[in-house]
Amino acid sequence: MPIEIAGAGSGAGDLAGMSAGGHGGSCCAPRGAPPAAADRRPPGPSAVLPASRIRVTTETVALPGGRFRMGNEDDSANPLDGEGPVREVTVAPFRIDVHAVGNREFARFVEQTGYLTVAEGAGWSYVFAGLIEPELVLASPAPPGTAWWRAVEGASWRSPYGPGSVPEPGHPVVHVAWQDANAYAAWAGKRLPTEAEWEYAARGGLDQARYPWGDVLAPGGVWRCNIWQGEFPLVNTEEDGYLGTAPVDAYEPNAYGLYNTVGNVWEWTADEFAPGSGTRAMRGGSYLCHDSYCNRYRTAARTGNTEDSSTGNVGFRCVTAP
Repeated sequence: MPIEIAGAGSGAGDLAGMSAGGHGGSCCAPRGAPPAAADRRPPGPSAVLPASRIRVTTETVALPGGRFRMGNEDDSANPLDGEGPVREVTVAPFRIDVHAVGNREFARFVEQTGYLTVAEGAGWSYVFAGLIEPELVLASPAPPGTAWWRAVEGASWRSPYGPGSVPEPGHPVVHVAWQDANAYAAWAGKRLPTEAEWEYAARGGLDQARYPWGDVLAPGGVWRCNIWQGEFPLVNTEEDGYLGTAPVDAYEPNAYGLYNTVGNVWEWTADEFAPGSGTRAMRGGSYLCHDSYCNRYRTAARTGNTEDSSTGNVGFRCVTAP
């Protein structure tokens, strides 16, 4: 059934006024502290245990590397995002997780290390308003201009929708900042992928295709990724089967055996979004992407955020040596 959002701010009208216009970035992931929490800056990550306690937990696939055409400059590109120009890039052989790191894997990491995420240290994280009760929407501040995001006290990977909620087994871990993803990768004996590695893997061997499976978003009427259907941010018809996150192995994998390289959750990479920007690049889009506002559920699409930003639609996968 379609999901409608109500109760945000002074009413649903706060969201209705945001529903039009362009390929903005705020559905991707907000950054910085909300007005009511500006004095609660997130601490740095806690220390992890030595490498002798490493447990590699996520299945990987070996990719041969080589040259491919990276980027995009057709009419779907967002010029300010730096998708283009299309250029030939060479990547060395590597292994990559077949899916995003899940809640079980991240829980094992925390259990063995005692790690505290940025969101846990800060005491709050950003949650999409359509996933929480109206009372909590009203009680949680929103970043300027994006009423669909709410800074929810107590939200973290352990409680993705705020106090009393629990992470879903088999779903990607969310509310993880770049610092958290980096710490997990180091514990697992892996690292975050470069943007070139990520895009090479996501393309699955297809040259300049818009999506990991080709150029048609829903071939034969079958959805291949978890994004927003309907009117963003008011109504999600859930034609793809999900309102929030989907399981890490939902939908068919690409030709390299990778699941959900577009849609579901944004994935942190090792690279800066722009030189000297102080932000890290994220790839793949999320369950909140919709063509009317954010068409970044494409293999060439990119955005960026600060290393301490934490939201309910950002996760990660890792790479390692072949």
